[in-house]
Amino acid sequence: MFTDTHCHIFNEYYDNINDVIKDASNNYITRYINNGTDLKSNQEVLELINKFPNMYGAIGIHPEVVDAYNKNDLLFIKDNLTNNKVVALGEIGLDYHYTKENKEEQIKLFEAQLSLAQDYNIPVIIHSREATQDTINCLKKYHVKGVIHSFSGSLETAKIYIKMGFLLGINGVITFKNSNLKDIIKQIPPENIVLETDSPYLTPEPYRGTKNEPKRVLEIAKFLCTIYKISLEELSEITNKNIKRIFDI
Repeated sequence: MFTDTHCHIFNEYYDNINDVIKDASNNYITRYINNGTDLKSNQEVLELINKFPNMYGAIGIHPEVVDAYNKNDLLFIKDNLTNNKVVALGEIGLDYHYTKENKEEQIKLFEAQLSLAQDYNIPVIIHSREATQDTINCLKKYHVKGVIHSFSGSLETAKIYIKMGFLLGINGVITFKNSNLKDIIKQIPPENIVLETDSPYLTPEPYRGTKNEPKRVLEIAKFLCTIYKISLEELSEITNKNIKRIFDI
């Protein structure tokens, strides 16, 4: 049995979420952490985790919406961190891919949420794109643990995050023909990873080009088993132990 530790399962993307959950269950995916990125999606996360017993939530403000959020959005997060099915503060972080012009605003928002996570002793789910050093510098200021979502960095960066107490989120990127992530991950013991899809994005091979779903965790798991030369049962056991180290689910 596997867990999709990072997905965006919203009505905006899927016509029938019940079918998405059923299809995932038929492919041995039995739990999900649904990630919000702004006030609207955070509200939907809370609605869905109340509806689906095996769905848990992460609520946070994504760096891409830094120019649109307000203080009330942060207050909403704070007010809901004690919900027993909210297991992380995320998806939060830094993203300099499209612009660095709002870099200071991104860091301010990121650190405000890291401070909340520290105060509430809740894990964080980190988005870091072309901002590795600033991400590390921010994380060093706070006593937090969690997952580096969609990790695609160097071996050196992986070791830094692991030493800081973070797990690496591995998704469909590792299956891409032009990705060298597989060469990095084979040097990282499976005790340091969790599986995720980032649905509806980053669909793994051989389904790339179609909308991603939590059921595709199984394809990622199979690919990792060829790297680690272990069975699906072994990978399931290891990754579920890893999840218990970080998340209260």
